[in-house]
Amino acid sequence: MKLIMAVVQDKDSNRLVNALGEKDFQTTKLATTGGFLKEGNTTLMVGCNDDEVDNALEIIKDNCSHREQMVAPISPMGGNADSYIPRPVKVEVGGATVFILPIESFYQF
Repeated sequence: MKLIMAVVQDKDSNRLVNALGEKDFQTTKLATTGGFLKEGNTTLMVGCNDDEVDNALEIIKDNCSHREQMVAPISPMGGNADSYIPRPVKVEVGGATVFILPIESFYQF
């Protein structure tokens, strides 16, 4: 048995939960915050048998798209903020970061 932990952008989370549900994957949805952009994202926990991992990964891949987003950079720390003119930069967001963990035992009460 495996535990799949998928960190996805909030914009992709509902579509992904629905797609996983259609294939009978049960998910637990956690609200989390990313470190780079300091924006909300979603971490999904999906428990499944070893032979179902590839199917779950395909669903995650198909429902979490990469896209570009304009982001205003954070002002410099300790520098002269008067002369700092932030220019938005394009960054790639979206997609999914997936961790697959072995499960030794599983209990449901």
